[in-house]
Amino acid sequence: MSFQAYLDAVETKTGLTPRQIVDLAHEKGFDEQTKAAPIVEWLAADYGLGRGHAMAMVHVITKGPQISDKHVGTGTTHADSSNMLWLDGKATNPNP
Repeated sequence: MSFQAYLDAVETKTGLTPRQIVDLAHEKGFDEQTKAAPIVEWLAADYGLGRGHAMAMVHVITKGPQISDKHVGTGTTHADSSNMLWLDGKATNPNP
């Protein structure tokens, strides 16, 4: 599963775009200094997210939407089409 697919699944599970969750996280005081555990606990308690989906959100909450080029365009099951994740909803993603 690609990184973007994890974020798309988070949207399906929560009804919120990843950007909306990032905004909520920042309102709660989570930022680039926050460790993963409190964010994972919050996402599990409030949205029922499992660890993998929560950790994908931890990345964008603490590091932003850019990811490593490691899997971009590799054609593997973990490949992403871009090193920038789309946070504004899967229906509007220009790189599906």
